[in-house]
Amino acid sequence: NDVDISVHASYFININAKEDEWPKSRQRIVDAAYYGNLAGATDIIFHPGSYFQRPPDEVLPKVIPRLQDLMDELAKDGNPVRLRPETMGKSAMLGSLDDVLVMSRELPGLEPCIDFPHLYARPGDGSINNYEDWSQLLERYGKSLGDEALQRLHIHLSGIEYGPKGEKKHLPIAESGFDLDAVLKALKNFGCGGRMLIESPPLEDDAILVKERWENL
Repeated sequence: NDVDISVHASYFININAKEDEWPKSRQRIVDAAYYGNLAGATDIIFHPGSYFQRPPDEVLPKVIPRLQDLMDELAKDGNPVRLRPETMGKSAMLGSLDDVLVMSRELPGLEPCIDFPHLYARPGDGSINNYEDWSQLLERYGKSLGDEALQRLHIHLSGIEYGPKGEKKHLPIAESGFDLDAVLKALKNFGCGGRMLIESPPLEDDAILVKERWENL
């Protein structure tokens, strides 16, 4: 039916896990990629995990070789899926915009999943939520990964509740302070392409809302 498919891998994944725990997380990504590919999926989304109170510049050199090894295995097996680390909504979680851009620059073939509500919630104060903020994000994305990468965006949208530490839970868009129209306007003006997935409760209502708002632009 010409439907594009993405897989969200298990939530029990941490690419910064301890050495004895990493094989379990690694296998969960491999399984998502294997069965996703069998089902016709092209993109595999995963949550990167936790900093464990370490600075990003200590964590990234540890996780990038792990992802490279995993991608080498998928390539060896002829699995064409694209892995996408998701931007995360809590400041304690590995998955800032900088984190996923560094991973993607270092690992050709890996690209981010941009969860805009997570980035809105991550600072804990709602300070990133207007057209200028999202335009700057897309400009950085294009400069970091190439303008052609803006045609392959993988986007999560929803409403969201947050506190000082970031994300608390997803909400319907209408019940959230997240400015959907600012995001859509920025995507349109940068000529972006790709895939939007809705993570609000309930999924269907906000999927229709986003579709209508996008088409109105």
